[in-house]
Order: sequence, then structure tokens, then C-alpha cells
Amino acid sequence: MADKTKAADPAAEQTGKPAEGEKQQRSVRVVLMALMIAMMLAMLDNMIVGTAMPTIVGELGGLEHLSWVVTGYTLATAASTPIWGKLGDMYGRKGSFMTSIVIFLIGSALSGMAQDMGQLIGFRAVQGLGAGGLMVGVMAIIGDLIPPRERGKYQGMMAGVMALAMIGGPLVGGTITDNWGWRWSFYINLPLGAIALAAVSAVLHLPKKRSETRIDYLGAVLLTVGITAIVLVTTWGGSEYDWASPQIMELIGLGVAALVGFVFWQTKAAEPIVPLHIFRSRNFTLMSIIGFITGFAMFGATLFLPLYQQAVQGASATNSGLLLLPMLGAMLVTSMVAGRVTTATGRYKIFPVIGGVLMVIGLYLLSTMDTDTTRFMSGVYMAVLGLGMGCLMQVTMLVAQNSVEMKDMGVASSSTTLLRTLGSSFGVAIMGALFNHRVQDVMAERAGALGSKITEQSAQLDAASLAKLPAAAREAYQHAVSAGTHSAFVLGAAVAVIVVVASLFVKEVALKGAGAPKPGEGGAPDEAPKVPVAEAV
Repeated sequence: MADKTKAADPAAEQTGKPAEGEKQQRSVRVVLMALMIAMMLAMLDNMIVGTAMPTIVGELGGLEHLSWVVTGYTLATAASTPIWGKLGDMYGRKGSFMTSIVIFLIGSALSGMAQDMGQLIGFRAVQGLGAGGLMVGVMAIIGDLIPPRERGKYQGMMAGVMALAMIGGPLVGGTITDNWGWRWSFYINLPLGAIALAAVSAVLHLPKKRSETRIDYLGAVLLTVGITAIVLVTTWGGSEYDWASPQIMELIGLGVAALVGFVFWQTKAAEPIVPLHIFRSRNFTLMSIIGFITGFAMFGATLFLPLYQQAVQGASATNSGLLLLPMLGAMLVTSMVAGRVTTATGRYKIFPVIGGVLMVIGLYLLSTMDTDTTRFMSGVYMAVLGLGMGCLMQVTMLVAQNSVEMKDMGVASSSTTLLRTLGSSFGVAIMGALFNHRVQDVMAERAGALGSKITEQSAQLDAASLAKLPAAAREAYQHAVSAGTHSAFVLGAAVAVIVVVASLFVKEVALKGAGAPKPGEGGAPDEAPKVPVAEAV
């Protein structure tokens, strides 16, 4: 590729036209901008809608079905993620990615036009189907376009987009809802999605594929049933139903049976949804484990920190989001630095090791917070956790993609994304159950029958409910929330030790630079040939 570029430069100097290499670089930048918009759409949507939910319920009613607005989206995203990855591998990345954008935009438009809660839940599920393809498509296309040696800095940019979505989502959602109405929380996706769709259509040119093998429909059904059961168990357990209730036990049984059947069928299918041979790579398996634990810790932290800040430190709902800036800012900076260092040196093993250690330390420090902890100190603790997560967020995807052949790039990206999503579901559910149990115990100890009554319906009180409590009960609740977050973060720190152990066993395989592999290098799973940028854009 370098030779082609050099050959074009003299002609460019004589004619005054841009060099071929410059055109390629501009095309890559346009595609990457479109990918960043697509990632922003997928990440930002839930954040914006969460802020608008009280207004939506006030207009549409259906408070009892409120949780399904989020659950329906999450279920559809998780269930469709591996299928989108496989479709991209079989029929071409560009077509499947553009299709996912179109489905997401259709779901957004329909959600904005919903007339009751049932319609909104259904249309949110359509949105979720598209969102699964957005997230996988972004990472897989970067894997196709950018050689592994240079991929770190671009995936670091995507981690920055995720951090910005977490920070800006509640603020954007509140502003849109207050000034334009809740329906624009969905309509805002349409112009952004149209820009991404036009850019991808015009500039991205990947090699076309056409598989003669049929899609593994049975595998897709079994995996969808298994994932749906897992997400419903983690969503309903301890809230809608008791953990030992027949409903939860039946869902667990259904999920286990479906996943066991799925694994068995994948060994027989002609074109499996998740080819099990990718797990023969030690690095891929380790990165899958690390990604799961990272999701577990990260989403648990982003759930309980605002609760602590509002209940104990007296922050408003908006300010509690802004108070997460130390964690998200540290994550953004570290992710960008890790990506650039990896690009410059080709070395990456040090980042998951350091990231795991910092994650354990950060979660432990957060577990020490009590009713007297200042906002400055909690900000320092959050920054430590953010530094750890920044070392892990995109390195896991980079190493996972570098551990498989090009033909499995989509399923590698989707499997890593799915496991991180499932990790977040388990983190929120398990840490949430521990938090709720501890809060209710401490309230009963400190406030007696009144304390038990206050937290009978929910251990998570909003600002309005908290303000109505008597002073003694409010003080008891603050101690209870401190105890609850302590237990949740101690569990998170213990689980994060797995990341440190797994990282020590990662084998540092050299990341190749741009261009085709040298003779004798191609074919090995950890050194798969990449599509040169000159041929892809």
C-alpha cells in the first residue's frame, strides 16, 4: 500500500490534485466519523430516554409497565448482537451495518409516535434490534479497515464516545424533554442516523461477500431464548419476583437448557452462529472473561454511585450525573493513551494487568465511603476506578479481534460485546440484590418498624420521597445506603480480582501494521491477514 501511495505523489505534485494516500485517509476519517455517530446513537439512546421517562409515563400512563421500556430494548439488543455479527461475516459488513441503522431509525421514528405504553415497548424492541447491529458493526468495520497495530487509538476514540454518552445523555435528555417534548428524545436520532447512513453508503467500500450456506436458524432461536431468559432473570430477580420464586426458577431452567442445546448444536451446524473454535484461542477466551467482568463492575458502579451521591451527599439527580465526571474523564483519557501507546509500541499485555489492579483498588476505595466522605475524596476514588476501566475497555476488543481469522471478525466482535452486556446485567442484578438487602437490614436496625415500612416497596428512594422523611429516618437511610454501597463495591472488588489473574495469562502476540502479511505470517488465528485500507475505502 505504501508503494502505491508513493507512486501517486509525483503525479499529484504535477497536476495539483490530492495524492491517492491523502484521499484514502480522508475517506477513512469520514467513515470513522460515521461510525462514531452510530456508536453514539446506540449508547446515548438509553441515557436520554431514562431522563424522559417520568414525562413519558405522565402522558402515556402504564406505570406498571415502565421497566419494560428499558428491558425490551436491552433484550432485543442482547439477543440480536451475535446474529448481526454472523450476518456481517456471511454476507458483508457494509450491508448488514446499513440495515441495522435503518432498523434503528425506524424504531426511533415509531417510538416517537407511540400512543400508549404497549406501543412504546414494542417500538423500543425494534430500536434494540437495530442497536445490536450498530455496536457490533462499528467494532467489526474498524477491525476490517484498520490493521491491529493502529487499531488501538481508533478503538480508544470509541471508548471516548461511550464516556461522552454516559456524561451527556442525562443532560441532553433533560434539555430535549423540557424544551421540545419527550418525543424528540427519539426523533433526534433521525438526522444523526441519516448522516451516518449517507457517509457509510458513499465512502465505505468493503469486499463483497456472498455465502451459499443458510443461516443457522435453530442456533439463533436457541441463543435468543437463552439470552432472553438470562436477562429476564437478572432483571426480575429480587424485584418483580423473589429469587426463589417458581417464575425465576423456571426461567433459569429454560435458560440453561437453551444454552446447553445451543452449544451442542454449534458443534453440528454447517455455519454456526458462534463458531466454538474461536474459543480455542487462549487470548480470545481470556478477553471474553475480562470483558464480562469489566461490564459487571462498570455498570454496577454507574448505578450505585449516583444513588450514594443523591442519598448521602445531597446531590441533585442532574448533579449526580456530573459528579461521575472523575470516573468517566479518567476512563476517556486512559483509553486514548492506551490506544496510542499500543499503536506506537505494539505492546498491550501491560494494560489489562494494570487495569485489573486499578479496578480492584478503585472498587475497594469506593467500598470505604460512608456518611462523612467528601465529594472530593469520592471523586478521587472514582478516578482510580476510571483509570482501571480505561485500560480495559478497548484493549479487550483489540486483543479479541487479533486472536481470530478475518472471516470470524464479526462473531468475535459480537461475542465480546454480548459478554460485556451480559456482565453488566449480572452486575446490576447481583450487586443490586446485595445493596437492597443491606439497606433494608440497616433501616430495620436503625429505624425499627418505620424503617422497614419505608423500604418495603423499594430500597432506592427518589429525592422527593427522601425529602418527606423525618430527620431521624433520613439519617438512618443515609447510613443504610452507605452500608449498601459498601457491600456492593466489596463484591465488585472481589470479582475484579479475576481480571488481574486472567490478564497474567494473556500471551502477547505481535500486532501487525498496515498492509498484507509477509509470506509465512498469514493464516494463524492470532495473526490473521487484514484488508488493506487502499482496498477497503
